[in-house]
Order: sequence, then structure tokens, then C-alpha cells
Amino acid sequence: MPRTGRRSCLSLCSLVLLGVLAWPLAAQPQSQPACELAAGGRAAVVRVLDAETVLLDDDRQVRLIGALAPRSPDLRNGATPWPPEQRATAALRGLVLGKTVELAYSGRRRDRYGRLLAHLFVERGGERIWVQGRLLSAGHARAYGLPGSFACMRELIAHERAARDPETGLWSNAAYRARSAHRTRALMRNRNTYQIVTGTVADVAQTKARTYLNFGRNWRTDFTAGIDKKVLAKHPEWATTLAGLAGRRIEVRGWIEYRNGPYINVEDPYQIAVADEALPGATPPARGPTMSGGRKPASPPGKQKHPARGEPGALDL
Repeated sequence: MPRTGRRSCLSLCSLVLLGVLAWPLAAQPQSQPACELAAGGRAAVVRVLDAETVLLDDDRQVRLIGALAPRSPDLRNGATPWPPEQRATAALRGLVLGKTVELAYSGRRRDRYGRLLAHLFVERGGERIWVQGRLLSAGHARAYGLPGSFACMRELIAHERAARDPETGLWSNAAYRARSAHRTRALMRNRNTYQIVTGTVADVAQTKARTYLNFGRNWRTDFTAGIDKKVLAKHPEWATTLAGLAGRRIEVRGWIEYRNGPYINVEDPYQIAVADEALPGATPPARGPTMSGGRKPASPPGKQKHPARGEPGALDL
């Protein structure tokens, strides 16, 4: 399949869900730029390698950026297959295997293994489907980001919330539910894994290098979220709101590290959400990503038992 040098954009900025998020994203930049994706050509999917990776007919591998698929906690040889992973792989296979997909990029384009980091779009039954959005809203993945690939976090988190609120798919499994910031031993057992951690911020400490959100009195052992000064400089308005998080109940998403206790490195504002703050107003119904030049929008998330609430949120792998 020939590659294309054509440059155009997909806009995810209109991806919104009905109602108001139960966990509104707070302390976010006041002006959220549109999620603009650069078109990356078309190719056919010849194999689904796992729940978030596909092989194209030109031998390129694509990692679905922004949709983190479930993996078995049991990594031993001969371990029983993990049902959430099997269901996610089957869902991806049903969407793209043997189909022509359109690639689109935002931020970095390859990971350290040389795989493309792309959004995928597929036409099915006259609908244009954003693959990441469909997997997230069906509960087959979690929204996340990497440095250089946080541009679409708002839209990804909105689709994730459509499954998370009614506990659809992987959200019905305790392995993927939010973990308490005060259960530090349990957090350390999940070191090097992606988690959502909830708790009340005990205090906010600022140094020349970074700002720390401490969830306990002893920063040497308790859970902490840290934001580097480079991230703060990139989001100055948001940075000024962090001191106000002391005493607030929040959730932080990211990879658990060990730095004087369990720690999450915050590299984008959308890794933090505040639980006890109402979002003003309601948002209009979802439309989905569109390609500039009059392309059809992607289909919105399917009907939910309990409509997702709030302003849409986040993305990335």
C-alpha cells in the first residue's frame, strides 16, 4: 500500500458526551486547544498482534496510541489467558482485521521499538469509526498518555468515562478500579503498572525542581504525585491552581514508581481530576472526530445504562 505525503487534519475537539462528568476534570487549562491530527495515509490490517497493536500490509506495526489495553497480572509461563485481554483483542480484531484503515498522528510518531503511534479510523456500515474511541467507550481499554502524545486526552477520557461510570468491560474487574492512596503496600505491589489512584491531598510542597502533591504526613513512605518544573512552565495557568488542591479529594493516573514510597510522575494536567468540584453547565451531544474537508464524523459512543457525565477528557499511550 503506497504511503501518502498529504497533510490534513482530523479534529477531535467536538468529541463530547451527554451530561456532566461525575468526576469532572478540574484545575485544567482554561483554554483547551483542539485536538488536531495529521493524516497519515491508508493501509490494510493483516494481523492483530495484541489488544493494542496491529500489523499493516506494508509490514509496519501500529500501536494504538491513547488506548491502553488490559494485560494479565500473571506473567508466568503457562499462565491462564486473561479474559479482559482476550475480549479486548477480539473487539479490536472485529473492528479492523482485513479492513482498510486510515492512520492519523498527534505528537510523536514512533515508540522506542519503531512501531507507529497512531490513531486509526475505519469505515463500517456507512459510519466512520474512531477505533480508540470505540474501544474505550466499550470498556476494552483505559485512556493514557506519554510525553509528546497528550494532545487528545480530553476526548479519550470522555470515551473512557462512558464505560467507567456504568462499570462496563474491564471496569467491572477489581484489577482496574481506582486504588486508595493510603494503601501504600498495595500500590508498591503494583509498581511499574498503570493505575488510577484516589485520595485526599494532605499538602502541596513546592521546590525549585517540582511541585509535590503529598497524600500523607510522611513523604518518605506515603503516596506522592510530582510535577516537574518543565511541565509547570508549559501549563502556567494550571500550575497556579495546584496549591489549592490541598485538602481536596483527587484522582491521579499514571505509572506507579518508587521514589520514597509509591509515586506517579504527572506529565500532563489531564492526569489529575478533582472529585468534589462541580463542572458548570452541560455539554452538547457527542459528534466525534472529523477530517477537515467535509468528511463524515465518527460514530458517537453507544448508549449507556447511565449516561456519562461532563466535559470530555483525555488520551494516549
